[in-house]
Amino acid sequence: MPIAKERVAELNELCRVFRVETLKAIHSIQSGHPGGSLSVCEILTLLYQERMNISAKNPQDPDRDMLVLCKGHAAPMLYRNLVEKGFLPAESMGSLRRIDSLLQGHPSNHTPGVEMPSGPLGIGLSAAQGMAIGRKLNNSPSRVYAVLGDGELNEGCVWEAAMSAPKFELDNLCVIVDYNKVQLDGTTDQVMPLGDLPAKWRAFGWNVIECDGHSIEALTEALDKAETVKGVPTAIIANTVKGKGVSFMEGQAGWHGKAIPDADLETALAELGGDK
Repeated sequence: MPIAKERVAELNELCRVFRVETLKAIHSIQSGHPGGSLSVCEILTLLYQERMNISAKNPQDPDRDMLVLCKGHAAPMLYRNLVEKGFLPAESMGSLRRIDSLLQGHPSNHTPGVEMPSGPLGIGLSAAQGMAIGRKLNNSPSRVYAVLGDGELNEGCVWEAAMSAPKFELDNLCVIVDYNKVQLDGTTDQVMPLGDLPAKWRAFGWNVIECDGHSIEALTEALDKAETVKGVPTAIIANTVKGKGVSFMEGQAGWHGKAIPDADLETALAELGGDK
């Protein structure tokens, strides 16, 4: 079903707030990954705040939807979404990356709402595939989402999982590639060209959908289509911008992982509308 315009406006405002608060959290510890956190904002926000069947009141529901943030360096945006869903207290964002905090630099299953630790790139899709197989065996109606970075697709184990998922007819598994085309120290074309990415996933037997990864409406349509597909998993190639929303961060590999100076934070918050 098309998403109501009023709800789109609400989710877009949440994304603006999440960007502001995520940058503040990264700035406060002078460590973290702003670029990839901003590019994945709409993807995670739509899934957690609108689509996924999850509840902080019943976190172990056997029929809950599950998400693996395979690109674990974008954890700050994941944490802000978990705060909004009630898994974490609001003040916990101030503890990001601090010793003994529940909010470490990469997701840990010590953190409420986190289904799978991630950090070493490439391992997440295999874990998500195992979750999807388990749910199939249990006849669960739930869905499993794996959010991958495009630089992460350099890892061979991603393609091992991609090859086997269609064999097991995992139509309850949906990969979303945060396709911002920039990774740790350059563009994906400079570091390791991905070529025709949709064609690669199709060659492995996946249903493939391409969309604007910053459009709530386009992402909603893609997720709706994915749920109608039977017999094969779906890969959504979500075209995004590294550092989306902050002009001097957009498309820049230098902001993959970088402390945010005071002056830059002030400029970024002004562009995002600050705390209004």
